[in-house]
Amino acid sequence: MTAAALHRALTDPGPPPLRALPAPAAELLSTLDAPPRLAAHLRAVHDVAWHLTAALADWSPLLEFDRAAVLFGAATHDIGKVVHPEELRGPGSAHEPAGRELLLRHGVDAALARFAATHAGWRGGEVDLDDLLVSLADKVWKGKRVAELEQLVVNRLARATGTEAWQAFMDLDDILTRLAADADRRLAFQADHPV
Repeated sequence: MTAAALHRALTDPGPPPLRALPAPAAELLSTLDAPPRLAAHLRAVHDVAWHLTAALADWSPLLEFDRAAVLFGAATHDIGKVVHPEELRGPGSAHEPAGRELLLRHGVDAALARFAATHAGWRGGEVDLDDLLVSLADKVWKGKRVAELEQLVVNRLARATGTEAWQAFMDLDDILTRLAADADRRLAFQADHPV
């Protein structure tokens, strides 16, 4: 891959318009000479996480979560695919622990590196709301709705805010429906960048 193709994936304004990755994540992708498609994917998921966390903060200002951590997690969750590029074209989970280790080797705090390992392991008992939000963004960016994951988020939202579960469900569903509506454009953006 050329540095120009990676630079394009990191800076291309879209469509759809996607936010830039946090500087430390973008710099790390450049240092690792990451595949442009991976950078495009991480931008799409990061952008969805940005909108999701903004909507949740508006929904309940009392809801406690670490927005900066969620955004960094979304921006780096698949970074292990630098080590396992075959997983850019097909299924696989080897990138998850590899991503966590890669981030740790590059000085990323363990509390942030964990998202590379937990983004697909949301069924585990040790995940918190931040982990679930990264997992949710990683599904919704492409329009995928996962009822079991969404129910876990609804349960956390209801418990944390004292909101009735049905109301939390309805409000989250509205947010996710809006986010999923642009999935085709995000998928096209990602496909426009080479593996």
